[in-house]
Amino acid sequence: NILLEQRKLGIETCHVTSPKQGECENDYEEVDGLSFYRSRVPKGAFSALPVLREALLVESLKQRLRQVIQIEKPNIIHAHSPALNGLAALSVAKQFNLPVVYEIRAFWEDAAVDHGTCKEGDLRYRLTRMLENFVIKRASHVTMICKGLKNDLMARGFNKNKMTEIPNAVDIEKFIDTKIDHQRIEQIRHDYKLTNKKVLGFIGSFYAYEGLDILISAVKQIVVSGRKDIKLLLVGGGPQDKALKVQVNELDLGDVVEFAGRVPHDDVNNYYENVDLLVFPRKSMRLTELVTPLKPLEAMAQRKLVLASDVGGHNELIDNGTTGFLFDADNVVALATAIESIFDNELQHDVIRQNGVEFINRERTWKASVARYPRVYSELADRVR
Repeated sequence: NILLEQRKLGIETCHVTSPKQGECENDYEEVDGLSFYRSRVPKGAFSALPVLREALLVESLKQRLRQVIQIEKPNIIHAHSPALNGLAALSVAKQFNLPVVYEIRAFWEDAAVDHGTCKEGDLRYRLTRMLENFVIKRASHVTMICKGLKNDLMARGFNKNKMTEIPNAVDIEKFIDTKIDHQRIEQIRHDYKLTNKKVLGFIGSFYAYEGLDILISAVKQIVVSGRKDIKLLLVGGGPQDKALKVQVNELDLGDVVEFAGRVPHDDVNNYYENVDLLVFPRKSMRLTELVTPLKPLEAMAQRKLVLASDVGGHNELIDNGTTGFLFDADNVVALATAIESIFDNELQHDVIRQNGVEFINRERTWKASVARYPRVYSELADRVR
C-alpha cells in the first residue's frame, strides 16, 4: 500500500530485498508493476556462525545495492530497520554521495526479548541497541510509525528535527468494497457454535506479548460469575498456540473458547463478521508501550468494537469511550469487568463504531500517511544537488 501510494504522488521507487528474504528463483522480479532486486543468500560454513553470519548478510546487501544504484541511478536510499539494513545502506550511500532515510517500525531488541532470543540488558540486547543508535546518528533522516518510538529516540538524545512520524494505516476501501459472503458467515457461526452468543474475538498471531492468556483467564472469570452467553473465537496461530490450548483445557473452557487456526486471507473478513467485540489484551513491556499495532485499526475500519489494554501503543490509536475501549493492562479482573460492561451497555455502540471509522478516514488512511514522504524526500534531494 505504501509503495502504490508513493507512486500516485509521483515518487518512483525500486526495491532491494536483503538476504533475510531467503532464496529467490530470480534475482529480479516485477510485482504489480513494482521492481524488486533480490540479494544473494550467503553460503558456506561461516554463514552459520554468529557475528560472521550478520557480517556476510550486510556484505551481500551492500554488493546488491551497488549494482542497483548503477542501474537505477536513485536520488535517495530508503532503508528499513533492523540495523543491518541500515549499515549496508550507509556504507553504500557514502560511496555514491546519496542521502539515507532510515525507517523504524520496531526496535529489534525489544521484540527479541518477547521471543526469547535475548534478555533486556544482556550483551546481545545492548549490542543491537548500539548498532541501531549508530545507524540513526548517521542517517540523513529517520522515520518511525508512532509517537512511542519517536519519544524513545528523543530520550536517547536524537534531534526531533531529524525525525518524521509516518504512522501505520489501513486501506479502508478494501473493507468497504468487500463482498459479504452470507453463506460462509453462517457456516462459521454454525461450525463454532456462535449463534445467540456474545462473541469475543482475536485475529492475529499468538505471541506471548499479545496477552491471550489474560483474555482466557478473564473469560473464565466471566463464566464463573454466571454468564453463559459468552464465546471466545481465536483466529490465527503462533508460538503460544499450544500453551493457550493447554490453558483452555485446564480451565475447562473447551465449550467456550474456539480455536479456528490460521485461515486464508480472503476468508478473514467472514470471521470478523462473526465477532461482536475484538479484544487486544497486550501485556505491558517496552515493545507494546512503544509500538502501535495494525490489527485494532483494521477492526475499526470494519466498524467493529475494540477493547484493548492501555499500553502506550494502544493509547495512540484508541480514545477510551469514543472510538473504542481501554482497560488496565495485565489485569484479568479489569478485563473481565470491561467485557461485561460493554455487553451490558449497548446504547452507544453504533456511535463508537462510527467514531472509529471517522478516525481512520481522518488520520489513518495510507493516502494520509504516505503524504508525509514527499517533503522528507525533496529536502534531502535538494541537499545533494
